[in-house]
Amino acid sequence: MDDRRGVDKAALVRRALEKAGFADPPVAKLVETPLHTRRHADLAATRKAGEITLGLHKARSVEVVDMRECVLLRPEIVALLPELRVLLRSLQAFRSIGSVVINWLDHGPDILLRMDAAFTGPDRSRIIAFARAQHVLRMSVATGTELPEPVIILAPPVIAFSGVNVEPPPGAFLQASGAGEDAILGAVIAGLPKLTAKSRMTELFAGSGTISFALAQHARVEAFEGDAAAAAALDRAIKTHAMAGRMSVAQRDLHRRPLQAAEMAKSAVVVLDPPYAGASKQMRFLAASGVKRIIYISCNPDALAVDATQLCPAGYAVMAATPIDQFPYSENVESVVVLGKAK
Repeated sequence: MDDRRGVDKAALVRRALEKAGFADPPVAKLVETPLHTRRHADLAATRKAGEITLGLHKARSVEVVDMRECVLLRPEIVALLPELRVLLRSLQAFRSIGSVVINWLDHGPDILLRMDAAFTGPDRSRIIAFARAQHVLRMSVATGTELPEPVIILAPPVIAFSGVNVEPPPGAFLQASGAGEDAILGAVIAGLPKLTAKSRMTELFAGSGTISFALAQHARVEAFEGDAAAAAALDRAIKTHAMAGRMSVAQRDLHRRPLQAAEMAKSAVVVLDPPYAGASKQMRFLAASGVKRIIYISCNPDALAVDATQLCPAGYAVMAATPIDQFPYSENVESVVVLGKAK
C-alpha cells in the first residue's frame, strides 16, 4: 500500500494487465521516489481583475488553484513562483489565460511562457531582466499555439541523459524526477534480451532521448519521435557526440503513421514510451510484428490496459512489471512492463 495517499499503485498496474488478458502478471513492489525532487512543472496562469493566479487546475475543473507551496517540486522551482507572478502581472501579452512551463535542467531553470496575446518590446525587456535576476538558463515565449521562440539564453540549457548532454526544446517533456528516470532506465535495461553487436532495437516515442542513450550502450537504436523539436534535439545530440553509428532518429507521427509490422520484425526488442493517451494506433502493428521482446513504459494504467489487450492474443506474456511512484499524493503511477513472445 502506498501510504502517501492510501492507493495501492502496484494493484493499479496489476489490474490493468489483468484487464488486458494477462492472468496473474508478475508485478514487483512499488518503487517510490523522493519528495521535493520533481523537476518539471506545467503551471496554468489566469488574470482576473488584476489578480494573478499561478498553479494547477482543480481536479476535473477549469478552475486554477494558486500554488504557494508544494512538497513534490524542487524547492528552487517553488522559490521562483512569487517573482513569476510579478513578471506575469507586468506582461501585456498576458490578458486572461496562459501557462508557465519550468524544466529544471542540470544547471538551472529553463522557462517557457505561453500567453494569449502578442509579446511586446517592453514584455521582452522585462523577461530578459527577470532571466538575469533569477539566473534562468533560457527564457522562451509563445502566443497561443505558436512554436516557442527563445528570448534570451544565458547559459547552455542542457540535461544529461545517460551521460550525453542534450539541449531539449523549450517546454520539453522530461521524466518527473531524476530518481524516477533512473528507476525507469533500470527496469528497461533489466528487461532487455541477450544482445549482440549486430542486434537492433526500435524505440517508439523517443522524445529528446531520455531512454535512447541508455539503450545505445547495448545495441544499435533506431528511434522514432513525432514532435519535430524533440526529434531535432535528439538528432543534434547524436551528431554532436559522434553516435551516428549506434543511433538514428526519424521524425514520424506514430498516431497518424504508425510503424508497420515489417519495419519492426527484425528488431531484437521494441521499446515504447507513449504519451498519456497511449499508443492505440501503433499497437496492432506491434502485435503483428512478431518481435520477441516488447518493453512498454506507461504513465496511465487505463491506456496500458487498452494497448496491451492486443498483445495477449498475439502470444505475448508479461515477464516483469515494475510500478514506479513518480506522482506521489495522486492516483497516477508509472510502470515498465516487459513482455516476451511465447516460443
